[in-house]
Amino acid sequence: MDEQITTELEAAAFRRLVSHLQGRPEIQNIDLMNLAGFCRNCLSDWYREAAEDKGLTLDKAAAREIVYGMPYSEWKAKHQSEASPEQLAGFKKSKPV
Repeated sequence: MDEQITTELEAAAFRRLVSHLQGRPEIQNIDLMNLAGFCRNCLSDWYREAAEDKGLTLDKAAAREIVYGMPYSEWKAKHQSEASPEQLAGFKKSKPV
């Protein structure tokens, strides 16, 4: 495969991941962090960092809106619940020192 096709496939996989996460708002970010080591916020940070690597300015709110499909504050109000003590303990345990 040439570089252009590889980039197109990677972009398609990214769009599918974002669409999948947007369709599963019941999955809390803390659960993603505890199970996979990343969450929607991480993904938006990576997107923003990739933009910066290309010399583009993309603020945190705009990057999160790309990943969440709406302003983060709106998503948070609609879908985010308070983390349970078990979730917080799992996060503390899985988080690198």
